[in-house]
Amino acid sequence: MSRLTVAVLSDTHGLLRPEVRAAVRGCDHILHAGDLEDPLAAMVLSSFAPTTAVRGNCDRRSPLPETQTLALGGHRVHLLHDLSQLALDPVAAGIAVVVSGHTHLPRHEVRDGVLYFNPGSAGPVRYGKPVSMGWLFFDDTGITPGLVTL
Repeated sequence: MSRLTVAVLSDTHGLLRPEVRAAVRGCDHILHAGDLEDPLAAMVLSSFAPTTAVRGNCDRRSPLPETQTLALGGHRVHLLHDLSQLALDPVAAGIAVVVSGHTHLPRHEVRDGVLYFNPGSAGPVRYGKPVSMGWLFFDDTGITPGLVTL
């Protein structure tokens, strides 16, 4: 398998920064974990790479689903906005990665063999938290997460 590069965003809140647009150029897929707040944001992102997005608590009128599960690099990835709303057992469901947002805090950790990944917020500065995005790299050795402060 060749390397699959996935850009991971959340909480853009209507702002697709130039740094984000530049970063996602050439990636293989984009995941957005909600709070886009701009109905055109997913369409703009999809002009760079195939994009999978979910609705966040600030996307009240969005037609996006609340969760999505997809296969990337031979692994199942579950996408939702607020991790506290996780309604399935990732281990039992064969999920390798759970991607969420909402907290605006970038973080990743492995629990019971499942990677829990939050890219933080790539939108406006809020609550004194960093502006960030993430990466998931899929290859023959597995999944490598990365976080980037913008």
